This record gives sequence, C-alpha cells and structure tokens, in this order.
Amino acid sequence: MLTLHNLTYLHPNRELLLDDLYLTVNKHEKIALVGNNGSGKSTLLRIIAGELQPAAGQVKTGSLPYLVPQIFGQYNHLTIAGALRVDRRLHALQEILTGNVSEENLALLNDDWTIEERIDQALHHWQLPDLDLSQKLGTLSGGQKTKVFLAGITIHQPELILLDEPSNHLDSAGRQLLYDFIKNTGKTLVVVSHDRQLLQLVNLVCELDKGGISVYGGNYDFYLQQKESEREALNRDIQNREKALRKAEEKERETSERQQKLDARGRKKQEKAGVARIMINTLRNNAENSTSRLKSVDTEKIEGISQELNELRSARPDLDRMKFGFDHAALHKGKVLFAATEVNAGYGAPLWKENLTFQITSGERIAIRGTNGSGKTTLLRIILGTAEPLTGTVFRAESRTVYIDQDYSLINPCLNVYAQAQHVNTSALQEHEVKVRLSRFLFTKDDWDKPCHALSGGEKMRLALCCLTISSEAPDMIVLDEPTNNLDLQNIEILTAAIHEYRGTLLVVSHDEVFLRQVEADRILSLSPR
Repeated sequence: MLTLHNLTYLHPNRELLLDDLYLTVNKHEKIALVGNNGSGKSTLLRIIAGELQPAAGQVKTGSLPYLVPQIFGQYNHLTIAGALRVDRRLHALQEILTGNVSEENLALLNDDWTIEERIDQALHHWQLPDLDLSQKLGTLSGGQKTKVFLAGITIHQPELILLDEPSNHLDSAGRQLLYDFIKNTGKTLVVVSHDRQLLQLVNLVCELDKGGISVYGGNYDFYLQQKESEREALNRDIQNREKALRKAEEKERETSERQQKLDARGRKKQEKAGVARIMINTLRNNAENSTSRLKSVDTEKIEGISQELNELRSARPDLDRMKFGFDHAALHKGKVLFAATEVNAGYGAPLWKENLTFQITSGERIAIRGTNGSGKTTLLRIILGTAEPLTGTVFRAESRTVYIDQDYSLINPCLNVYAQAQHVNTSALQEHEVKVRLSRFLFTKDDWDKPCHALSGGEKMRLALCCLTISSEAPDMIVLDEPTNNLDLQNIEILTAAIHEYRGTLLVVSHDEVFLRQVEADRILSLSPR
C-alpha cells in the first residue's frame, strides 16, 4: 500500500531534514509515526500526500492518499466545500440540475449523483450539522476545522489515510468519534500524534529521528516497553563506561606514582654510585621520556572512554538529563484561594445550564472539563481575575498564580532565552546561577541568544518551567490550559514529571485523559453549556 525507498528531503535553504528513509506499510495496517518536534513527521506526511517533492528517493502508494492536516489557520481562506474538495463537483451538479448539461459538467460530476447526500451524512456524523458549504473555514473553531477534514474521509472513501495530529483541537466527544473510526476502519492509516489514547489503537509504532525510521511492533504500550528496555541498556552502558573511566584514571594515577618512586630511587642509587652528572641527566631524560610515553597511553585511553561516555550521555532522553528543582508553594494546605457562588457568564444570556458554586483550596488538583464552546477558558479568566461573572459573586484570595496556556504566551517573543530568564529573576540570582538553571532545563550556551519566537512548543514549555524555578517564590497555583496540544511525546513526559514535582495547587483544562490521570487530578469540574 505504501513504500518509501531511499527517501531524502531538503528544506528550501538546502538544510537536510530527512535522509535515506525506508518504510513499508501493508494494506489495512494502522501505523503511528512518532518522534520529537522538528524531526520531520508532518513533512513526511506531506511528501506521501504529494504536496512536497523529495530531493531523492521514491514514494509508492497503491492509491491516492487523503491527508487530514494539522490545523493552525493555513486553510482559513478556503470555503468548507473547497476544503472538502467537492466545490467543483457541487457546482457541476447545480449547473446540470438547472439545465446546463454540458460535457464539462458531466465530466466534473463523474456520475456522482449522491454527492450532496454523502456530504450531509458525513458532516452530521462528525457533529457538524447545518453548515453552509460556502462558509469560509476561517469562521470555524479549530475542532470544527479538523472535523471538516475528517468528514472528507467519509465522503471520498480513500484507501490510504494520513492523519496529522487529528485530535489536537477536538473535545472529548470529538475524540471519541475519532477513536471509534480508527478502531473500526479497515483502511490503511498512517497517524502522526502525541495522543497516547489514540496511539493505543494502532498495530505498529514507527519512530522518526536523525538515524531514520525505527519500527516497533505493537501499540504504544509495547513501544514504551521497548523504549524502556533501550533506556535500561543505555544506562547500563553508561555505568560500565563510568566504571571503566574510574579504573583508567586510577591506573594512570598508580602508574604515575610508581614511575615517580622508581625514578627517585634510581637517582639516589646513581648519586651514591658517583655516576657523572652528564650521565645522570641522560638517564633522567630517558626516565622522563618513558614516563611520558606511559602517561600518553593512559591519557589516550581515558580520552577515548570519556568521548564514548559523552556520546552515551547525550543519547539519553531529555527527561533523564533534566533537573527541575521546584520550590514548594508557601501556603498551608486547605486555604481557600477562590470561591464562586451562583456564578454564570456570558454576554447578555447565561452561558452555563446551571449556575456554578464551588471553591478551590490550596493543595488541590482540579481538572476542568467540557465540550468545545462550553466556556472553560471563560471560567479560567474569571478565576484569574481577568474577567467578571455575569451573575453571582466570587472571592479571590491574595495569592501568586501562574497561567500557562497552550501557546506559552508568558514567554516574551521579543526576548532571547537568557533575557527571558533574567526578566523573571526577581530573586536577584547571579548571572552564572541563572545560566545553571537554564542548563538544568537543557538550554546550553548555544541556546542563550536564541530568540524566543523561534522556540518550538516543547522549548517554550521548558523555558516556562525554568522561569518558575528562577522567580523568587514558587507559585501558589499553576493554571494549565490545554498544555499538551503542541508538545511531542517526550516533552509531555517532561511536563508531567515537572507537575509531579510541584507541590501546590493545580488547575488544568485538558482533553488528554492520560495526562489528567498522570498528574493525578483529584477533582473534576464539569461545564455544561446551554
């Protein structure tokens, strides 16, 4: 169904992104393509779809692929019919029905007399009833845009389907529809996703990195088991190399000390025997040359082991190389930070079916859930004090709250990495201390001058977490708004580990069920719109 042979791709600036890739996907297989942000997953899907041309190699497909793209506003200018690729066919049908039965219109329609019914059925299935097909895609929410492209699968019935982060903007109900489709379809699927619930539904996981594509049989759980085995093997290799380095350094030290003792003993004997000074100097030079040769051999061995050790350490996953160092929140557990009494929101009319009465106490971990459009972000703004309710009363205790949204907008795009860290340095850390904190979050010397607007989602997340450790006080409450949407699997793991280490109040909006379980949300606040 799909074969990649010797596939290579260069960026327009001639920078190498994909090099000599090989992959075979059999008919009816469902595979996931995973890898760090920037590894080229989305680019590879676009090459398979025919939207980009490789610099070398071949892509062979048994049928025309259908791509559900990652949504970030690039299709806003299209109509819904244009995004579904049915606009010309629908126009031809309308022309024919009004009497313009031309050969061109008949060719465009291609005997597809049920196209309107199939579009209606597809949009209804994906929870998009009553859409105007001439409406611009830019007027829809992110979740609705994704559903439009998913509806195209139902309309066109392709045999090879490419899905690029399809669950990113979907709420829980939309995700369940997607999961059901993936579980039940007999089509061939290639899925790029960091949604771990979705990844359990595939039968093959392929990891893309600089070394090529590594194939792991089984679903995501099996992939994790294999990665853990690799991690354990790597840690054993690191420990063995560390042990070998200690032995080599110890041997070098012993050899040097032994040689020094032999040289000293030899000099004393020579002086007692009355050996001429010129001969003593010659013997001393010979001894020093011998010592230098021995030391050179030991030094070369140590340098070789050190280089191997550095290479092994650099191959460790980012999480294994990170140190968080979060301070605990200063507030005592159980203090009321926020209270809402009969609260509702909206513009003229109430947003929620029922008024909300609840409170947030220090130390709690609360998940806010609801469908797209249910007012989750509105509620967050009320809690944060950037908006007031339409009805009801609220109480906000004086506390230090940090809001982290999916775009990590607390990072100033006009600053570089080091300047951003200094911007939050309210505890007057010395320059070298700030740089040590940056290094803990994997920002090396080469990264310090990097502009923040050029950072990936994962890098922004790490910098935001780093800033929390630099600031003078740990936040009393961290508010996370869809924090995993733009993160790869490794950075989700880093975020989850950081949240585990944080001891304070957590408020999180997320459709990622696995993330909510892992951060151990102990209370659910559900919103129901009118």
